[in-house]
Amino acid sequence: MNQSRVENLLQDLNLINSANYEMVQSVRKMVLGLGADVSEEVKYGGILFSATNSFCGVFAYSTHISLEFSEGATLSDKYSVLEGKGKFRRHIKCLQMDEIQNKHLLHYLKLAYQHQKSQQT
Repeated sequence: MNQSRVENLLQDLNLINSANYEMVQSVRKMVLGLGADVSEEVKYGGILFSATNSFCGVFAYSTHISLEFSEGATLSDKYSVLEGKGKFRRHIKCLQMDEIQNKHLLHYLKLAYQHQKSQQT
């Protein structure tokens, strides 16, 4: 059932903003490729990804997408692209497709996934 909600959200996004749709799909492919245990669900207006617990989410806005990390404050910010000042959360904004590579999203996704896996007892 979650998959149909994800597909519906993606279809709506494609109709509203095809550039953001392409970016969300690209990020989604990276996250789902992290491990067979990664699942996705629609929540808070975006797609949350979990492997036991939620570790990140991707959200589309009118001018950009945002990759948000539940415990982003614990991640090493090697490339100085994490935004936010809260106690836990951090995010990376992408306004265009090339920023997915330029801002090293896969690097941060791997860190968040590995951090979440290390928290399992």
